[in-house]
Amino acid sequence: MNKCIFLDRDGVLNVDRVDYVYRLEDLIIPEGTIEALQKLKAAGYLLIVITNQSGIAKGIYSREDVWKCHNYFQEQCGNLLDDIYFSPHHEKFTTNSLTRKPDSLMIEKAMAKYQIDPNTSWMIGDAHRDIHAGKKAGVKTIHITHKPEESYSAITTNNLLSASKLVLQ
Repeated sequence: MNKCIFLDRDGVLNVDRVDYVYRLEDLIIPEGTIEALQKLKAAGYLLIVITNQSGIAKGIYSREDVWKCHNYFQEQCGNLLDDIYFSPHHEKFTTNSLTRKPDSLMIEKAMAKYQIDPNTSWMIGDAHRDIHAGKKAGVKTIHITHKPEESYSAITTNNLLSASKLVLQ
């Protein structure tokens, strides 16, 4: 069985924006992010992105835009990410989907495909829906937040580099 770090995208791998990240010029990688991924990969973790991309359902951007951003990120980090799962749904614009976090179907699909052991795996996210999805899938969670008192995760930190150090302890 494999161990994995499931990663939310916006707010974890790149700086989040209120008006969506779908153009390469808006994809800003925080300091320490690539170093964190390198450390986790060196420790034998699969790195899989699990992200809601409701802007697709809203007609703001396309699936192709998501792939362009993902491919650009892969170029910047030396292709450290093993896969990406994204949900293009939003309950106000499409039928409800179990792939959309806080549901855990994207994580469960990745676990089946890559034979991932939930007991040795983590979900790292910046929103409550990320933490809920991780818990539903049976993995440990880390909430990247500046308000730890409002977190649903027992473990909180303020960036991916700090989260990676917690995982590797």
